[in-house]
Amino acid sequence: MKALLRACVAGLLVAACALPVFGQSSDKGKPNHVRYEKKYRDPVLKSMEHEADSLNALNDSLSAAVQKTFRDKDKKKSDEKPVIRIDWSGVVKPSSPTAFKPPFHFPPHRQYRTGTCWCFSTTSFFESEIKRLSGREIKLSEMHTVYWEYVEKALGYIAKRGCQPFAQGSESDAVCIIWKKYGVVPDAAYSGLVPGKDKYDDEDMTTEMARYLEFAKDHSYWDDEVIISQIRAILDRYMGRPPEEFEYQGARYTPKQFFDKVVKLNVDDYVDVMSTLTVPFYTKGKYDVPDNWRPTEDYYNVPLKEFYEIIARAAARGYTVALGGDVSEPGLYGFEDAAIIPSFDIPQEYINQDSREFRFDNQTTQDDHGVHLLAMMKVAGRDWFLIKDSMASAYWGKEKGYYYYRDDYIKLKMLEFMVHKDMVQPLKSKFEAQEKALAPPHGAR
Repeated sequence: MKALLRACVAGLLVAACALPVFGQSSDKGKPNHVRYEKKYRDPVLKSMEHEADSLNALNDSLSAAVQKTFRDKDKKKSDEKPVIRIDWSGVVKPSSPTAFKPPFHFPPHRQYRTGTCWCFSTTSFFESEIKRLSGREIKLSEMHTVYWEYVEKALGYIAKRGCQPFAQGSESDAVCIIWKKYGVVPDAAYSGLVPGKDKYDDEDMTTEMARYLEFAKDHSYWDDEVIISQIRAILDRYMGRPPEEFEYQGARYTPKQFFDKVVKLNVDDYVDVMSTLTVPFYTKGKYDVPDNWRPTEDYYNVPLKEFYEIIARAAARGYTVALGGDVSEPGLYGFEDAAIIPSFDIPQEYINQDSREFRFDNQTTQDDHGVHLLAMMKVAGRDWFLIKDSMASAYWGKEKGYYYYRDDYIKLKMLEFMVHKDMVQPLKSKFEAQEKALAPPHGAR
């Protein structure tokens, strides 16, 4: 037994002596060293990958080319498609904007490629109100308000976790909300145009902001401080940073100080009016359109007859109106500077609350555009209204930046307006009576 054990131990020692020492190669005892070399790619696999990539690129380029061809074809077809218009030869229109003898307003100002008509029209309206109330003429910056409205939309998007549209549109009351929170500046202090730009164009900017917010939604990322910082960085790149302080007529102001001490306009004195069957008449409710994104629910709802009478009364007394509604109609034509309802659309005697509501419900009347209604005059027995307009088609005709709206167009296609509260005073008792009628019985819960 002992002999066998000795033989095993001897065998292990011999084997151990045959192993190389740690750190040494078995090849004559030379150590191994580290080196770097270019990664080897199998030439056959590399060739196959290259062929696959080339084929994919070719397919992509062919797809892109085919898609572009059809997009271009569809666009050409759309651009060349005839548009229904009316024969204007028998329509008697106003002779010129000056024939209306309109109240003070600054010259028309184009919005170009933006959806900011709500701000252009309402700012113009308030400029006229400043002149009417104080005699002062102050040209205000539209884009300062637009900048902060985008910030507010982003804050709303965050608060509602993406369950809110983020687009260019808004409503007249947004101007009041923004001015009270952020102030306002004169046009000379902030143009909203970066160096090298002389026309407004929000398309790429809003697309970039919307995609960023969608990314936040997709990843459930709702850090409002970080998100608003990024939104403002995008706005700053396209519009420039709004001033925190500026000089006006020899004094320095912040935007809030300028609103309080120079503009001195009580925006709470202005009311929004609509006419819809979705809300009881002589009550306040929501103007239910996408651009009313907050949404505000303080719109005074009145029958169509009184809706029109308020507008006409304001125009007759030298007040102006910020007006909103539908402008995608065959009876609105920039080359004629005019808008009417043609008889092939609906006979005049059938323009009423029901036909108006029918179009609003089926969305053939939409909240397209905001304008500034300046004055009214009679032509051939019809009411015509002078409209200051910032959209492109208002510059196609002879009267650059102006339209003439006939009474029928206002009644059927205009959906809401903002006006000084003086103009709705005659309806105060009706609103109070309706409020009392709808109130719960005394002591009821």
